[in-house]
Amino acid sequence: MTEKKILLVEDDFLNRRVTKKVLVENGYVTLEAKNVREALDILKKETISLVILDINLGEGEQDGISLGAEISNKYSVPFIYLTAYESPEMIGKAVDTAPYSYLTKPFKNVDLIASVEVAIRKAAVKHVPKITVKDEHFKVELRVDDILFIESDGNYLLFYTHEKVYKTRSTIKKIVEELSPDVFIQTHRAYVVNKTKLTKLSKKHVMVSDKLIPVSENYLHLLEGMG
Repeated sequence: MTEKKILLVEDDFLNRRVTKKVLVENGYVTLEAKNVREALDILKKETISLVILDINLGEGEQDGISLGAEISNKYSVPFIYLTAYESPEMIGKAVDTAPYSYLTKPFKNVDLIASVEVAIRKAAVKHVPKITVKDEHFKVELRVDDILFIESDGNYLLFYTHEKVYKTRSTIKKIVEELSPDVFIQTHRAYVVNKTKLTKLSKKHVMVSDKLIPVSENYLHLLEGMG
């Protein structure tokens, strides 16, 4: 059975301890973060099934809604809000970030676990992300999980799949910001690869399908722990 790992982002120690206890008792591995910085560090390193966000993360700190927006735009991870805020204005701002649920404190344990399970299951069948590319003279929607690797070619990017190569006008910097770092990794100033498609790797090259792709020293640290 696949381990379900939850990231709990809550600045209050007692609230964090109570919520974590409920999650652990129901079989979830639970990681903790007190603020946005800690949460983003964990998201970059761990494979997370769900993020539970408090909205108020302390005075002088980014709030949970800003983190929810970043998760929604950059990570393929579902998240829910668990907060004391009930105002229509706050709920509206939170809903705009596309959470899977919104629970208010104090919560019933059964409601929390039900929301967690629903979010994880919905995420498992969620529509696969796509990007718009060109197929000769036509624009097409390319599933990101079909991409083997991406190569920079002047002002264009080439998207390699098993079937063919697609092209679009863009930059490596921009595509790295758009794609999930859980799946895609830059190995060179001109290459981004799908980590799930790697067949071989070394300090100098990675192999994707039958293509040998260079690894530069500047990006070698991103491959740590993969070989």
